[in-house]
Amino acid sequence: MKKEDKERVVAELTERLRTTETLLVADYRGLTMPQIDELRTKLIEHGARFTVVKNTLTKRAAEAAGADTLLALLDGPTAIAFLESDGDPIAVAKALVDAARTTRVLEVRGGLFEGRPIEASEIESLAKLPPVDALRGQVLGAITSPLTAIVGLFTAPLQDLYGLIDARIEQLRAQGETSEAGAAGQEPEGSTAPEEAASEEVTETEPDTEEEDK
Repeated sequence: MKKEDKERVVAELTERLRTTETLLVADYRGLTMPQIDELRTKLIEHGARFTVVKNTLTKRAAEAAGADTLLALLDGPTAIAFLESDGDPIAVAKALVDAARTTRVLEVRGGLFEGRPIEASEIESLAKLPPVDALRGQVLGAITSPLTAIVGLFTAPLQDLYGLIDARIEQLRAQGETSEAGAAGQEPEGSTAPEEAASEEVTETEPDTEEEDK
């Protein structure tokens, strides 16, 4: 890759990292092109762009964008699902986790959720949540608030659901701990979380070959 092309890619990645608050990182090595195309299509449908990146260039972009937490995730062939402002983070997580389970090749490493670092296990928990619309409905069903508060919930941007999703993740964890504790005692009554699933798009470049960039 020519120097000017590298600089252009770094500039584009830097801008994307600065403006994207939610992104999920995966190791795509071993995926066939048809599998990548299928995953890319799913991610596009849910509002994410799946970009294959070179680690050396992405590290430069992450440093320039101040995204230091991303650096630890850049080890081996890397693809990043960048969530658009109107994207569905739950559906994206479901698509990625589902692809990891069905292909037994893709590996979800972690990422950022609304600017907060998240681990692979948290992405798996996120993937177990109901769809955003269903999640809104669950909240509305449990709320006894003035009509104005309900209208506000419907019109709130997707990022306002962060606290709700975070709380749901903690609830799923608590349920898992309760089930484990019950298994050690008598007749546990556990509740199972919904099935796993995953999420989204792949655009961009050549597979990562560290030797090329050294």
